[in-house]
Amino acid sequence: MAHQAGDRIRPARRLTLSEDVYEAVKGLIMDHTMPPGERVTIDVLARQLDVSPTPVREALARLESDGLVRKRPLSGYTTTPLLSRAEFDDLFDMRILLEGASAGRAAVHARATDRERISTEAGATVGVEAGEDYRRHAAFTALDARFHDLVADAAGSPLLRDAITRLHAHLHLHRLYFPAATASKTAAEHQRIAAAIAAGDPDGATEAMRAHLTAARERHLPAFDRLPASGAGSAP
Repeated sequence: MAHQAGDRIRPARRLTLSEDVYEAVKGLIMDHTMPPGERVTIDVLARQLDVSPTPVREALARLESDGLVRKRPLSGYTTTPLLSRAEFDDLFDMRILLEGASAGRAAVHARATDRERISTEAGATVGVEAGEDYRRHAAFTALDARFHDLVADAAGSPLLRDAITRLHAHLHLHRLYFPAATASKTAAEHQRIAAAIAAGDPDGATEAMRAHLTAARERHLPAFDRLPASGAGSAP
């Protein structure tokens, strides 16, 4: 592994050991302490986190489901490569198609309680100070994912919601940070989507969602210019 035993690894807090180890390893991957495409050694991680190998194995199994590591026969785990620009574009094309339809359906099918929850979530803010790297990114990502999941759930189509959830998992493979300034832009876009859903306006909700995802894609693109030529790889 490229990082050494003394590198920026926090030991598990031992409140809920399995969850702590999962979050610790996820943080190492998301902030590139464990770079994309790197072999993951369970015993080394266990020593660095001061835990037994068992919770590390459990964490890696969850991270495989998240799409952040991959397991291959006889060679163990490796961190997943970043999405290439072409894969990233394809991912957002699919999100625009599916989530635009989801927002339109939500405007028609959402119950009053769904509309209220969507409006409330659209107004939520990230309660983490800027500059805290993965913690802030994780808080922002969780907030964004909750909003999109509420919209997908309100659409009333389990198949559509499942497809959207899978696309969100793949987005984590990109592992590039949102600049802190984009949080307010995202919130404003979410509020436009929520307002159209609350008003029962399917065309407006569809258009607002598509505009939001198109803008989100543009906000990500400069990060590709900062990647080395070997920094992106094929998604699984």
